[in-house]
Order: sequence, then C-alpha cells, then structure tokens
Amino acid sequence: MEENKKEHSDSKDVDENKLIAAIGYIWILCLVPLLLKRDSKYAQFHGKQGLVLFIVEIIGWLVYWIPLVGWFFMVLLLVFAIIGFIKALSGEYWEMPVIGGFAKKLNL
Repeated sequence: MEENKKEHSDSKDVDENKLIAAIGYIWILCLVPLLLKRDSKYAQFHGKQGLVLFIVEIIGWLVYWIPLVGWFFMVLLLVFAIIGFIKALSGEYWEMPVIGGFAKKLNL
C-alpha cells in the first residue's frame, strides 16, 4: 500500500484531475478520463477501474433478477462506485478488490 502511494506521487497531476477521475466511476462516463486525459496517470488509473466496474455492472444486471444474491451484488457494486468516486475526489489511489487487478491489465 505504501509503495503504491510512492509510485503515484505526482501531486500536480492528482490536483488537476481529481474531478475528471471521479467522473470515471459514473457508468459510461468512465470514458471521459480515458479519452480526455490520456496523459494523466491519475485519471487513467481511476478511469480504467471505472471501465471495469461499468462492465461488471452491465453483467450484474443479468444477476440482479436473482432475489437477494443479485440485489446484494448490485448494492456492492454501487458501494464500490461511491467509494471510488470519493477516493478519486480526495486525491487517493484506491485499488478496488478484484476489479483493480483487472484494471491494471488494461492497456488503453
């Protein structure tokens, strides 16, 4: 965790791109940081996580119709999106469990 903070310590990048990075957690708007802020590591980090989260949410709609399990899954994804939004606005690199691993593998 501490290593992750050292690796991403460009505070100017973070300060300038907090809002754009946070927008990346709002459904299809994950494309905003991915397309408009290609030079920002911070916006790209959160945009990639937002993209993976969006894809999982689309798949989640199929599971949603299963009572309790589907509802729990969708609430969990909503919580991830809210936490990601808040962390991005506060200037933190937060790697989501499971989703963050897939986002790291994206080469966009």
